[in-house]
Amino acid sequence: MRHDSGTPCVLALDGGGSKTLVLLVGRDAAVLAVRQAGGSNPFDRPDWRAVVAGLLAGLPDGIEAAVFGMAGYGESPAISAQQEAALSDWGRCPHAVRNDVDIASTGAFGGGSGILLLAGTGSMVWAADPAGRGLRVGGWGHLFGDEGSAFWIGREALGTLTRALDGREPDALSFVAPFCRFMGLPDDPAATAPALLDWYGGLSHPRSDVAALARGVDALAAAGNAPARRIIELAAAHLTRHVGAARRILAQPALPWSHAGGLFQGDYLRRTVTALCGAPVPPVLPPIGGAALLAARQAGWNPDSCWIARLAANLAGAEHPAGPLIGIPT
Repeated sequence: MRHDSGTPCVLALDGGGSKTLVLLVGRDAAVLAVRQAGGSNPFDRPDWRAVVAGLLAGLPDGIEAAVFGMAGYGESPAISAQQEAALSDWGRCPHAVRNDVDIASTGAFGGGSGILLLAGTGSMVWAADPAGRGLRVGGWGHLFGDEGSAFWIGREALGTLTRALDGREPDALSFVAPFCRFMGLPDDPAATAPALLDWYGGLSHPRSDVAALARGVDALAAAGNAPARRIIELAAAHLTRHVGAARRILAQPALPWSHAGGLFQGDYLRRTVTALCGAPVPPVLPPIGGAALLAARQAGWNPDSCWIARLAANLAGAEHPAGPLIGIPT
């Protein structure tokens, strides 16, 4: 991490299911340094403590406040206590632990009201109305829910593939060859089954690996493949129910929505959700930017609209292993 020791800054962390980011931001909203590692969701990442500890090791002086956006925080009392304990020695400055979707919502609306629909490995809505009332919808994990998520799409695609191979879903035969090519499997039905089981047996992290299949399903849907379109359209309907529930419970039928998560990089899903929910508000900041904004407030800075705009521009140009930190198409 390149950064001059002692430069006043705040620290932001965004820990999700697939990756964890750490960011240092200066008083002028400059991006001073970025670190990235694997996922840190404690529900399915046994090594999450080591991931977070590695990212926070060897940080420079000058950090005035920190906000840690952690997957699952505030949902399970036991998990939340573990996360707080893992960060309990962060006594060098004021700090706070928040849910990772909470920081994503803060970033998307620049601290204002709205509905943030997160669709990545999992799915969830975090909403706030103009009076400041908050609401969470979904986020139950892949065992109980996560409908419409990348994992859900990947699992549906694998089910469609196996039913088509068995002859239980003959109208899905057009899905077999192109999806197998995306997975790197032979598209000869006789060779597909054993290759698929070998693929399954070799998974290092099944939830993330299955979620990664969603990219191929969306690409096939955009190319006109009918079974892929059915999967993506059903995912979009599930995600739309998340937004609809938030609007209904908060009695705000026109509350704007925005999005976060890698699933919205898929063109067909993004267009389908937009057709059902209305046009989204482009995110002001990515999730890591929301954590930086909260940390700046905690440090006693004045992160006004100009500061937020500078941070957005600086994040758009920031370099890190996964590419730009903002700029997901809307």
